[in-house]
Amino acid sequence: MKAKFKQIVLLCATLSSLSCASPEIADRLYFGGSILTMEDQRPEVEALATKGGKIIFAGNLRDAQEFVGEATQEIDLNGKTLLPGFIDVHGHITSRAGMEQAVDLSPTPYGSVNSIPDLQRVIKAYIDKNALTAGIPVLGNGYDDAIMVEHTHPTRTELDAISATIPIIVIHTSGHASVANSAMLRLLGIPEDVKDPVGGHYGRDMVTKKLNGKLEENASFDALVKLTNALPKPPESADGLSSDLRDFVKAQDGWIRYGQTTICDGRSMGVGLTLLRKAAEKKLLKVDLVYFPDFEANKKEWETFLPHYMKYENRLKFGGFKFSDDGSPQGKTAWLTEPYFVPPEGQTKDYKGFPIFSDSLLYEDLKIVFSKGITAQLHVNGDAAIDQALRVIGRLKAEGVYKPALRATLIHVQNSRPDHIAKIKEIGVIPSYFSGHVYLWGDWHYQSVFGPKRAAFISPAHAAKTAGIPFTIHHDAPVTPPDLLMGVYSAVNRVTRSGMVLGPDQRISPWEALQAITIHAARQYQEEDKKGSLAVGKLADLVVLNENPLKIDPLKIKDIKVEQTIKEGAIVYQRKD
Repeated sequence: MKAKFKQIVLLCATLSSLSCASPEIADRLYFGGSILTMEDQRPEVEALATKGGKIIFAGNLRDAQEFVGEATQEIDLNGKTLLPGFIDVHGHITSRAGMEQAVDLSPTPYGSVNSIPDLQRVIKAYIDKNALTAGIPVLGNGYDDAIMVEHTHPTRTELDAISATIPIIVIHTSGHASVANSAMLRLLGIPEDVKDPVGGHYGRDMVTKKLNGKLEENASFDALVKLTNALPKPPESADGLSSDLRDFVKAQDGWIRYGQTTICDGRSMGVGLTLLRKAAEKKLLKVDLVYFPDFEANKKEWETFLPHYMKYENRLKFGGFKFSDDGSPQGKTAWLTEPYFVPPEGQTKDYKGFPIFSDSLLYEDLKIVFSKGITAQLHVNGDAAIDQALRVIGRLKAEGVYKPALRATLIHVQNSRPDHIAKIKEIGVIPSYFSGHVYLWGDWHYQSVFGPKRAAFISPAHAAKTAGIPFTIHHDAPVTPPDLLMGVYSAVNRVTRSGMVLGPDQRISPWEALQAITIHAARQYQEEDKKGSLAVGKLADLVVLNENPLKIDPLKIKDIKVEQTIKEGAIVYQRKD
């Protein structure tokens, strides 16, 4: 009888060890605030436990006590809000790094250049402060003709008024145009009789027909690449980092300060690619970084990227290729099917912008990429460019080359039309909206770019949501600061700088906008099993906000502050003020 009892006890103990194993002891336990999971089935929990950089519990506070041990750090949020770390699905961190030494020409609310005299004053002050002499180039970034009182680009003559001997080039806030003075045109070897490159344009004075200094699209990109290659390579400092790497670290800190635990470099090329590889090699990446090399610029060596596809190596991952199909709507180089509401200076009333690719070239390039199982991001702002992308990808899908599992993404999709929504869903691509346009340039789009009707449908997140399309939201930094909460604010309120509500029927809820920068963003990167929501087994990529975006007045969302950014359990940013 005793032997039988012992067997029963042993059996019970064995079953208990299999079904009721002791829970893991957490490194950290978060409680005492709003913990938003970003999962529809269970939107909010009372407690979150993490260990070894991963989430091991998300649920009520009572059950969380099983994960608490002597070594557990119990973190009271004190009413603050915890969410998954924000995911940047389209930005340009190497461009931002390259602009760290540029003269800031941003208008309000980010800067002070609201007129051409302001621009001249700021650049002149920079030259005087640094005692620059003839031949030393000056790069300015961020001027915005949509905001400046003249509503025109500066000219070669106006930059010559600053200096006739110092080469000056200023980049438009969109990144799709620039203006050079005479000294810079000479430095770059651009003659008066230069021909327009494919996908680019040199501006000319309407009377004299001479170059007015304005460079658009590929004319601007070519000039900036040439200038970058001509500059002397920066020496390493005592810490072993060259100035370009220090600028990269500074730019990365900017992204992290805005709560992002995954960063994007869209359209990587040239020195930017070298910079990314150097940063990864030196293990300078504090968070994950996904890059998308420009296919055309890297066409000769495109196959060398394939072994790195979807693999993090020292936090750096090749995520697919980038294609830029047109230009900027606020810069009036985007490709439209109907003319601009007010044509830019020097253009006729039927001006519609212009394409970068022919259908045949885009088809051949995408066929190469998709046939290898590689995804792509396609920059499409104007509705003609969106039409082209859908037409070409639709053809490749019909041929069995493109598969929706690749999750190709249409970036910006600014001048979208209602008929695009069904086509986007049918083909199986992801729209990623630059929603900040509504606030930053909504008035300009309404008054000058698209006119009232077309402007009301920019960044149509509600239409995508209604169709069941998991869209994302991005900031396109350095076109704007890397602030995804500004995109959330704009998508939720659709209020312009002047206070006008632009397209009220396209407003979405704060929850839906937050999902666009978390769980949907992770899905775009094919990482939804690891990131984007607070669920057991996912990375402990977290952000702490001082306010709950779901409970605050929606008009105050853009004022929310990031308190902490946490990458795989480690604090990589802590607000000090």
